[in-house]
Amino acid sequence: MIEKFSIAKTLQAIEAANVVILVCDAHEGISEQDQHLLGFIHDRGRALVIAIMDPYGNDAALKAMADAGVAAFAMELMPRITRAQVMDVLSSQANLAGYRAVIEAAEAFGRAFPMMMTAAGTIPAAKVFVMGVGVAGLQAIATARRLGAVVTATDVRPAVKEQVESLGAKFLAVEDDEFKQAETAGGYAKEMSKEFQAKQAALTAEHIKKQDIIITTALIPGRPAPRLVTAEMVKSMKPGSVLVDLAVERGGNVEGAKAGEVADVGGIKIVGFTNAAGRVAASASSLYARNLYSFIETLVDKSTKALAVKWDDELVKATLLTKDGAVIHPNFQPKA
Repeated sequence: MIEKFSIAKTLQAIEAANVVILVCDAHEGISEQDQHLLGFIHDRGRALVIAIMDPYGNDAALKAMADAGVAAFAMELMPRITRAQVMDVLSSQANLAGYRAVIEAAEAFGRAFPMMMTAAGTIPAAKVFVMGVGVAGLQAIATARRLGAVVTATDVRPAVKEQVESLGAKFLAVEDDEFKQAETAGGYAKEMSKEFQAKQAALTAEHIKKQDIIITTALIPGRPAPRLVTAEMVKSMKPGSVLVDLAVERGGNVEGAKAGEVADVGGIKIVGFTNAAGRVAASASSLYARNLYSFIETLVDKSTKALAVKWDDELVKATLLTKDGAVIHPNFQPKA
């Protein structure tokens, strides 16, 4: 039975809880009622805050959490190890973002994706170019292929070439010595040299002219999104073409992209919607809930069912930002 909201009953539930998850409306933000609940949670002391924190560059927010005495965990810092796969929020949300990017592109494009041969004529297949082949990029490739598009993709990491080709797409890259060493031990892309970026830009510039749709997904942890598509490249495309920039919240891969908007540049649309996964809200919430639940399970003693954080656990050490009034994560500690 679902009871009507009661602040008194809610406070009683919080008082008895070890972990409280407060989910806020993505559009309305934290309400006055939510603020009251957060204040009550803080007053209890020893609070655990578990969320997608976006800690890079947010020194003030980290200090505020440290000053509040909470133990704050950033889910996006979960290590890439086997036991943490079910907790990997970057993968679960990026998968949906890649899917949604293609859906947004198809809607904005306004034409068919697959080749169609009819008595009235032939409709050519849409040409889709995916830039950045992480989880989001791979899902974008797979979705565009399912819709019948001709897909090419590029990435600075050589390991993804085989994955791209296994999905039926063609791989495009400057395959020099720097390209062969462009992946970190954690599987992420390194920031490339200016020389490599220039060579890659020259290669892709010609390719972009022939494309109908471009989807960019390139992100580097802790840094602004790399600029992959210049204004000149955008102008070189045919009117009616579409670009979807999934990195717009980090400054954007596409010059001219505007966060939360669809920009029109000479008849070419640049889709800059933020939180693409949130546009598939039911699926995103379901997966994120599973990520959170799986992580919280590791913080609870299985026999007593009580909260029992193992501070030396590799999952905790990788994700813990603040504890005992200080920022303790080595990547985010204040500089002396």
